[in-house]
Amino acid sequence: MPLDAWITLATVAVTFVLMATTRIGPDIILLGGVVALLTLGVIDADQALSGFSNSGLFTVAFMYVLVVSIRETGGIDIIIRYVLGRPRSEAAAQARLLIPVSALSAFINNTPVVATYIPAVMSWSRRLGLPVHRFLMPLSFATILGGTCSLMGTSTNLVVSGLLGDNYPELELGLFDIAWVGVPVALIGLAYLLLASRWLLPERRGLAQAFDNPREFTIEMEVARDGPIVDKTVQQAGLRHLDGLFLVEIERAGNIVSVVGPGERLKEGDRLVFAGTTEAAIELQQIRGLQPSSLGESSLNKDYRERRLVEAVVSDQCQFIGQRIREGHFRTLYGAAVLAVCRNGERVAGNLGQIRLQPADVLLLEARPPFIERHRQSRDFLLISQVNGQARPNHDKAWLAWSILAGVVGLATFGVLSILNAAMLGAALAVLTGCCTIGAAKRGLDTQVLLTIAASFGLGASLESSGAATTIASQALSLAGNQPYLLLIGAYILVALLTEVVTNNAAAVISFPIVTAGAETLGVSVMPFAIAVMFAASSSFLTPIGYQTNLMVYGPGGYRFGDFARVGGLLNVLVGIVALALIPLFWPF
Repeated sequence: MPLDAWITLATVAVTFVLMATTRIGPDIILLGGVVALLTLGVIDADQALSGFSNSGLFTVAFMYVLVVSIRETGGIDIIIRYVLGRPRSEAAAQARLLIPVSALSAFINNTPVVATYIPAVMSWSRRLGLPVHRFLMPLSFATILGGTCSLMGTSTNLVVSGLLGDNYPELELGLFDIAWVGVPVALIGLAYLLLASRWLLPERRGLAQAFDNPREFTIEMEVARDGPIVDKTVQQAGLRHLDGLFLVEIERAGNIVSVVGPGERLKEGDRLVFAGTTEAAIELQQIRGLQPSSLGESSLNKDYRERRLVEAVVSDQCQFIGQRIREGHFRTLYGAAVLAVCRNGERVAGNLGQIRLQPADVLLLEARPPFIERHRQSRDFLLISQVNGQARPNHDKAWLAWSILAGVVGLATFGVLSILNAAMLGAALAVLTGCCTIGAAKRGLDTQVLLTIAASFGLGASLESSGAATTIASQALSLAGNQPYLLLIGAYILVALLTEVVTNNAAAVISFPIVTAGAETLGVSVMPFAIAVMFAASSSFLTPIGYQTNLMVYGPGGYRFGDFARVGGLLNVLVGIVALALIPLFWPF
C-alpha cells in the first residue's frame, strides 16, 4: 500500500477517534483532517474543496430554508394541534403521535420536527396524565424511521444521492425510490415501538416533575422599608457574590427586573428572588435590611412581559461543558440566569454555582424575551422552549408554506425538475412570498452540518485517490469470500456502528468510496451498497449521542444512557434485517 494511503488511513482514524472522544465540533475536526491531507500533498485543492460544489450539499441547504418557512408560519404547530387530540389510552396516544410524525419526517428534516414537538408533547402528556418518557424516545425514533422513506427525509440520503450522481451518473435515484425499502422498515419499526416500547421503558421522573415547584429551588426575600440597603446597588448591598445563591430577579411595584446586574439599585419593598438551596437562606437572613417575603404566591408563577422562563437542553458542543456555572459566567454571556439543573430526570441538588454542566442537562432559565430567538440556533443548546406559554406564530401563511413544499415534492417526483432545482425554486418562493425572512433563512442553515458534509467529501476523495479505499475493500472481500451479499451485510454493520459514535453524514460520506470500491472489485452493481449506506447511517437507535434528535429528548424525558440500548438495540436489529432482506430484491447485484 502506498505511503499516501497510509497517511490517509491514519488521518481518518484520528478524526474518528477525536469525534468520538472530544467535544470539538465534527466540522472542525474534519476540516482539520482535510487541511492536513492537503498540506501533505495527498489531495489537491480541487479534491479538498469538492464537497463545497456537491449537489447534495446545496440540496440540503435549500431544504433547510423550506423547513424554516414551515416552522416560521406555524405549519408544524397546526398539525400538532389537530392530530394529538385527547386519546383514551396510552396506546392510542402513542399511535396519534408516532404515525403522523413519521409521515411528516419523510418530507421535513427531523430535527425541527422534534424541536417543535417536544414542548407540545410535554404539555399534552401532562393534560392526559401520562408519563412523558413513554413518548419522547419513541418520538425521536419515529422521525428517524420516517426519514428513510424519501431522499428528502434526511440530509444523509440527499448527500449519498449526490455522491451517486457525481460518481455514477447513470445511476440516478428518484425522490421516492428508496420508499420500497423505507416504508416496510418504517412500518415494522413503528409496530415495534407501539407494541414494545411501553414495556421496555422503565419508570422515569420527567422534566415536568423536576421543575414543578419553583419554591423547591428559589428563595424569596423583601427589602425592608427604611432598611440599610435601600437605594444601594446590588453590589454595595453584598448580594452579588453569595455562597450558593444567585440573585435572579426583582419584583417591584407590579413589574419585574430580570437578570439583575450588579449596578441595579434596591428600593424599599422590592421582592428579591434568589436561586439556590434552601440551606443557603441562612446567609440571606444575616444580611441587615432583608426579610422573608410576606407574599404567598411565588414570583415565578406570575406572568410578566419583561421575562421568560425557558427550558434549554445543553448541547454536547456547548462551551460550558465541564465548567461550573459560576466559573463560566453563564449569565454574562447569555443574559439569562440559571434557576435549576435537571439531569437524568432529577434536579441536581447542592450548590447551584458549583454544578458542572454535562451534555443533555436541562436548564431552567430566567431570561429576557429576546433570548429565545437569539439563541434558538445556537450550537450551545439543542432545544430551547418557553415554559409559561409560548407565543404562537401567525398561521396565515402556513398553507402557502406547505403548498410550496408539496410543489417541490411534485416537481421532483415526476421528473419535471431535479431535486436540487426544485428545492432551490422552493426556497426562493418561500422567501419571496414572506413565508420566511432572509434573516430567518440564514439562521435556519445548520452550518455545522453543512461544513461536516463538505469536509467529509475531502476525506472520501483522499481514500479513493490514494488507493486506501481499494485496499480496504480487497481485504473486506477476502473476509466475505467474494460473496456480494456478505459484503453488503458487512458494509451495513460497519456504517451502522460508525454512525453511533460519529455523525451520520460523516460515516456515510467517508465509507461510501470504500463500499463502492468493493462492489467494483467484485464486478457487481454499486446501487445496493449505496442504499445500504443510506439506511445504515440513519439507523441510530442504540445511544443518545448517535443522532441529534436522540440527544434532544434525552434530558426532557429523564432517560438514562442504557434506556436507549434497551429500546433501540432490538430496533437496530429489526431495521437491519428488513433493509438487508429487501435491498437486493429491488436493486439486484
